[in-house]
Amino acid sequence: MSIIPSLRGSRLTNVFDPFSLDLWDPFDGLISSTVANLPRETSAFANARIDWKETPEAHIFNADLPGVKKEEVKVEVEDGRILQISGERSKEQEEKNDKWHRVERSSGKFMRRFRLPENAKLDQVKASLENGVLTVTVPKQEEKKPEVKSIDISA
Repeated sequence: MSIIPSLRGSRLTNVFDPFSLDLWDPFDGLISSTVANLPRETSAFANARIDWKETPEAHIFNADLPGVKKEEVKVEVEDGRILQISGERSKEQEEKNDKWHRVERSSGKFMRRFRLPENAKLDQVKASLENGVLTVTVPKQEEKKPEVKSIDISA
């Protein structure tokens, strides 16, 4: 049963069809049209995918940065508890005799910023880059439990 039909390309699909190969994205076209208007060098920032997970001990950020060397990445904590991950993915050298059939990997600068919560220990942030995944660990301060003082009730 078709509830909301969606025209994707030349194919009519159903948004709620669980067997459809096309997934409806309400933001489809917003980013791509915005990125298309930017210079090529700045479009790489959209490809820096980052996951933020909170455990009882820390906030953990994992960024997929394939082909990026640790010298090309900067991890900084700014005033106001802002974690900034930035860098540059180098462009591959082109030879005159090379014939490119497809270029999908982006190159250029990227930057992502996150406001850290109050419980972040900013002086103990650690970062490591292994197998193209940058892991930034921000330890958390222990929660101060409110001190409860029992009051005797007089008659």
